[in-house]
Amino acid sequence: MARTMRKNRALPLSGSALAKFRKQLLAWFARHKRDLPWRRTRNPYHVWLSEIMLQQTRVAAVVPYYQRFLQRFPDVQTLARAPEQEVLRLWAGLGYYSRARNLQKAARQIAAEHGGQFPRTREEALALAGIGNYTAAAILSIAYGEKLAVLDGNVARVLARLGAIRGDLRKAGRWSNLQKAAGALLDPATPGDWNQAMMELGATVCTPRAPRCLLCPVGEFCEGRKLGLAEALPEKRKKRAPVQVRLAAAVLLDAKGRTLLLPPPLSATNGDGAANHVPSLLSKMWHFPTVSVNGSAESALRQYLRSLGASAEVHSADFLRLKDVRHAVTYREVRVAPFRILLQQLPRVKGGKVLPLGGIDAVPVSNLTRKVARAALPPAPNAKRRDS
Repeated sequence: MARTMRKNRALPLSGSALAKFRKQLLAWFARHKRDLPWRRTRNPYHVWLSEIMLQQTRVAAVVPYYQRFLQRFPDVQTLARAPEQEVLRLWAGLGYYSRARNLQKAARQIAAEHGGQFPRTREEALALAGIGNYTAAAILSIAYGEKLAVLDGNVARVLARLGAIRGDLRKAGRWSNLQKAAGALLDPATPGDWNQAMMELGATVCTPRAPRCLLCPVGEFCEGRKLGLAEALPEKRKKRAPVQVRLAAAVLLDAKGRTLLLPPPLSATNGDGAANHVPSLLSKMWHFPTVSVNGSAESALRQYLRSLGASAEVHSADFLRLKDVRHAVTYREVRVAPFRILLQQLPRVKGGKVLPLGGIDAVPVSNLTRKVARAALPPAPNAKRRDS
């Protein structure tokens, strides 16, 4: 193992011990790996798509999105030519929408510069939008058999326990040492399967909480287990203090149950010109008229609607306050005050779109917008009361 890792009780593996470690892990992976659709192919486009979707997202959530996305965009060229709004609509609900935008930007780079084929070198892969060290290594090793070791949260946790490595793994220098350790363990004969095996081990056995050490195929090599530290490693990082964000949203409804959505915001201001959180929280997608709140939610929303040029009917209408909607985005804890506003006719707002309240998924909307829509939907006529 790399000399830099021995300071942290790294695995003293070489020769026959390293060969045994590799053999046992790969045999376990062959028997116990989950049957996932992207594992049935070496198509670089499919592997790339799966890796982007899996970033900070659970496998179970990704599977249906992956399948629908490939049905609509079966290859790089189709994705490159598609309207961005169509790409975002199919991504809607998966979150972290910059991934979808970068995916399409990279597809256009590949179509223009690489003949529609995902590049084979690390340098060319890293030049693509949304591709970092981990993603490049994963795609190139799985699709092309390149000898590149992946290092993500799952792999880092496995390495920390195997080597009984203490401290913040993301600290300067420590992550690069982990990358060297991952490279030293990599099986050069089957780098794609090896990387997937390491990630699978972290995802299903060497889990963040309550690791299943008795089922670990390489537990005999684990220093953390021998020292009784497996559950305590890796040490928890200090979390950023959450930021509280308050918003108000207007769900305007006409007699036909239609509502008004505004186009994806590039920037947004309160009625007094102060910047608000709307663009980032709504992922630059279609949304209800929404504004940041510092004082009265209704007053802020009325002022914002006036700035949009809403009609006099809107200003005189009753604003029915609905149950608050809660939403979490990274370090921000969002609370939205939705208001249902019944009108004879929806106002005309430049760029706005009129849709049935129950059919807003016809355009790309964020999960936050969906939650507001659900809060505003009237109860079903035959719905039973909870206290009945």
